[in-house]
Amino acid sequence: MIANEAGLRLLAFATVLATLALAERAWPVRGDARPSRRQMHNAGLVIIDTALLRLAFPVLAVALAASLEASGTGLFNQLGWPLWISVPLAVLVLDLAIYWQHRLMHQIPLLWRMHRVHHSDLAMDVTTGVRFHPLEIALSMGIKLGLITLLGAPALAVVIFEVVLSLGSLFTHTDIALPRRLDHAMRRVLVTPSMHRIHHSTLREETDSNYGFHLSVWDRLFGSYRAEPKRDEARMPLGLEEFRERDDQRLLALLWQPARRDRRPPADPPD
Repeated sequence: MIANEAGLRLLAFATVLATLALAERAWPVRGDARPSRRQMHNAGLVIIDTALLRLAFPVLAVALAASLEASGTGLFNQLGWPLWISVPLAVLVLDLAIYWQHRLMHQIPLLWRMHRVHHSDLAMDVTTGVRFHPLEIALSMGIKLGLITLLGAPALAVVIFEVVLSLGSLFTHTDIALPRRLDHAMRRVLVTPSMHRIHHSTLREETDSNYGFHLSVWDRLFGSYRAEPKRDEARMPLGLEEFRERDDQRLLALLWQPARRDRRPPADPPD
C-alpha cells in the first residue's frame, strides 16, 4: 500500500472529485457548481500547487514517514506502540495540528494574506476545495514534514491522513444538500458542507469559525463552533468583500493576491 500510495491517492481523488461534481449538480444547495471560469482558475491553482510540491520538496510526507520508520526516528518509533494504537493517535494529532494551523492562518496577518486566496472564491463547490495559493501549500507541507519528523508518525497513519485530507477538502466544499437530520447527525463527529459553508461567509464572525477540516470536535472543544449562519445558506453571500470584481478572480490575480494590501474589515462584535 505504501509503495503505491501516490497512484492510489490520485485514483481516489479523481473518483471522489467526479462523484461529488455529479452529486452537487443533482442535489445543489445554491447552484454554485454551474460551469464557470472560476472553476478553471481554481483548477489552474491546483496544477501549479502540485508542480511546486514535486519541485520544491524532494521528499514528501509519506516517503518521509517511511524513512523515519525504517530508522526508528521520532516519538512514536521510540515508543514502539502497536499500530492499532499509534496509527489512530497519530492521525488525531495531525488533524488537531491542521485545525490550529488553519486557525492561525486567520489570526496572523501575513498568513491570512496567503490563505485569503481560498476565501475569496465568490461561490463554493468542489473546486473550492483545491483553491489554495502555492505559498500556503508550500508552508503547509513544511509544517507537516516537521511535525511528522517530531512524531515519527507511522507511514500508514500518514497515508490515511493524506487521503482523508484531500478527499475531506473536496467533500466539505461540495454544494450538496444533505438531509437536515443526516447533516446534524454527521456533525457530531464530522465537518459537513453546510457546517463549512458558514466558514466561507462574508461576515467576519462567521469566517472566523468552524476551522475544522474533518472532525467537528476541535471546533466544539476550542470554542470556534457555529451551528447556523445568520442568513439562509442558500442565499448568503460568500467570499471576501474586498475581492469581488471579475478581475480579482483570474488566475494571475489570485497568484498575486498575497502581495496586495490587506483591507480585511475588523472582526464583528460578539453577539
